[in-house]
Amino acid sequence: MRDPYTVLGVPKAATAADIKKAFRRLAKKYHPDQSTEPKAKDKFAEVGSAYEILGDEKKRGAFDRGEIDAEGKPKFHGFDGFGGGADPRRGGGANAEHFEFNFGGGGRPGRGAGAGAGAQGFDASDIFADLFGGRGAGRQPGGQSQAQAKGEDVQAAVTVSLADSVHGTKARVSLPTGRDLEVSIPAGIEEGKQMRLKGQGQPSPWGGPAGDAIVTIHIAKHPLFRIEGHDLRLDLPITLYEAVLGAKVNVPTLENAVELGIPAGTTGARTLRLRGKGLPDGKAARGDLLVALRIVLPDDAKSELEAVAKALADKHPYDPRKALG
Repeated sequence: MRDPYTVLGVPKAATAADIKKAFRRLAKKYHPDQSTEPKAKDKFAEVGSAYEILGDEKKRGAFDRGEIDAEGKPKFHGFDGFGGGADPRRGGGANAEHFEFNFGGGGRPGRGAGAGAGAQGFDASDIFADLFGGRGAGRQPGGQSQAQAKGEDVQAAVTVSLADSVHGTKARVSLPTGRDLEVSIPAGIEEGKQMRLKGQGQPSPWGGPAGDAIVTIHIAKHPLFRIEGHDLRLDLPITLYEAVLGAKVNVPTLENAVELGIPAGTTGARTLRLRGKGLPDGKAARGDLLVALRIVLPDDAKSELEAVAKALADKHPYDPRKALG
């Protein structure tokens, strides 16, 4: 068994974080279910055994002091009471107590590929679960580790029209796994909301369940309506005559056109409200459609308008900015 520092490629002064980082990288590189490296299985086991020593504070200290070897076996050099190659675990006296003090349990440190728990309770299954996407490792009878880690989740996005976001639709989503799925977009979905498709992520390298696909919903920009919370806003052009005399005009909504009454003497700063023509608010109701009136002057009556405006300015002068001070 090689020196565990050499196996993980870290110096003896490496921090616990450095050791963990090196183990994660090598475990992922040599994992037998996904590695194409020669002898990946042997290298994976070697990396796990090295981390079992260096990833445990007590075992690392014992190794650095020369009390255990690279396989985690105790080293005894002429300790009193252990002559003739006797098994220290069967010996008594002070030396046996010294062994239990250093290793915290009196047994030989556990061996394995880094995912199992040794005599000290050391267990790297949380690292493997983190590496490969979710759940920790389950332990089978007899102490054998059998990972049940979930596969990695994947991210995807789909864009739907504003009308479809209100009424619901079906949309085709392309996943990073190469699969195309038709998904049902619920009515009232909002920009940026996410849907979780169970089992549509990456397969688990441990034989556990596949990960999920997280699909983010985007709403395409509408040519007429702007979203303001659960309300919609529409800029509606009207003629000068409609503003002065009043009128009934058709206004588009997400469903169909509705008739809107414009009061006589309306100014371009006025906003009218069509109730219930906005977006769902999640409470079986909908926001409103805010109709901002924009007065548009005719193109072919410039000279006449100028004459009328001049006459009115002379006869009925006024200052609309008076309130501003």
